[in-house]
Amino acid sequence: MIHTWHTALWHRLVATDARRAHAILLAGLPGQGKRVFAEAYAAHVLCSAPGVDGFACDVCTGCRLRLSGNHPDLRRLIPEADQAEPVETTSSSKTKPSTQIVIEQVRQLREQLTVTGHQSGDRVVIIDPPEAMNGNTANALLKLLEEPPEHTVFVLVSSAPRRLLPTIRSRCQQWDFGRPDVEAAQAWLKDTMGSADTQLLALTGGMPLAAAQLAGNDGAAMRQRFVDDVSRIGRRDPLMLAGDWDAWLRSKEAVAADFDLPRLADWMLRWVWDLSSTVLGGQARYFPDCQAQFDRCSAGADRAVMLDCYNAMVQIRRVIKHPLNARLLIEDMLLRYARAVSRPGGRS
Repeated sequence: MIHTWHTALWHRLVATDARRAHAILLAGLPGQGKRVFAEAYAAHVLCSAPGVDGFACDVCTGCRLRLSGNHPDLRRLIPEADQAEPVETTSSSKTKPSTQIVIEQVRQLREQLTVTGHQSGDRVVIIDPPEAMNGNTANALLKLLEEPPEHTVFVLVSSAPRRLLPTIRSRCQQWDFGRPDVEAAQAWLKDTMGSADTQLLALTGGMPLAAAQLAGNDGAAMRQRFVDDVSRIGRRDPLMLAGDWDAWLRSKEAVAADFDLPRLADWMLRWVWDLSSTVLGGQARYFPDCQAQFDRCSAGADRAVMLDCYNAMVQIRRVIKHPLNARLLIEDMLLRYARAVSRPGGRS
C-alpha cells in the first residue's frame, strides 16, 4: 500500500493504463516512500483484477505468486549489497558486496526477457536505484530501453535522476515526487513511532521515512552531538574536531546506526545551507531550532565567502563515496567552514 501523500500521484499514474509507457522513472528525494510506490505499481500491473482504486486484489493467481515472492514475471535490478540473499559468484574470495548494479545483472535480465511471460501478461522490472550503474552498465540498460521487449514495464526508482544518462531519462516517462505535506508527514510519524520528532523531520528535508529510520538509529543524540560540535568551530581547533569525528564514525555506535561519512557530509552541507540562506535573508530549513545561532553568525558576514563555502561543501559531498582518506576529507570540510565563519561579522 502506498503512503497517503502519494495518493494523487497514484491515481494519475494508474489512469494511464490504456497508454501505459514501457518505462517510467519515479524521481524524488530519498526517504519519502518511492520504493513502496514502485512495488505497489508492479502489483497493479501484474494483477489480473485490480480494484477501482488501482490497487492489486491480492487474491488472483498473479497476486498470490507475488506475495509468496515467486512471481516469475517480476524482476528486480538492485545492488548486491541491498539484496537479502547475496548473488552467487564463481570467485572463492570473500569480497564486500557491490553497491553498484553491475553489467552482468543487465545481461542476465536481457536473457530472461527473451522468454515469454509465464502468466501470458505484462512483466515488470524494478531498477532501484538506476544511478547505481557505471557507464557500461547504463549503456547496456539503454539498449533494452531502446528496443523494449513486448509487454514489459521498466520501473526506475531514482533519488538522483540527473545522474542518469540523458538518453535513459528521455526513454522514460518521468513522475516527480514532491515533498510530502508537513502535517501528513508528522501524522505518519506519530502513528508509526508514537511521536513526531520535528527536528529529525526537518533535518531529513521533510522526508518521513528517512526521519523514522534516523529516529530508530538514535538520530536525535547524534544530531545533538553534531550541532554541539559544529557550533564550537571558531573556538576550537578544527583539526582536533576532525580527529574526534573520524573516531566517531568508526565507533560501534555509529556503525550500528549506519552513520557514515556520506551522512556526516550531508549534515554539514545542510548546516552550511542554512547559514548561507540566513546570510542571504532567508530562514533555516534543516536546523530551524538553530535559527538564532545562524542569525548571530550571519550578522555582517560576507555573502561571497559563505557561498564559496557552500559550493565547496557540495564538491566534497560529490566525492565523499570515493576511496579517499576519510580523515583528510573531514579536515578539509571543517577547515573550509572554520575559515568562512571566522571572518569579521561571521564568527560562530
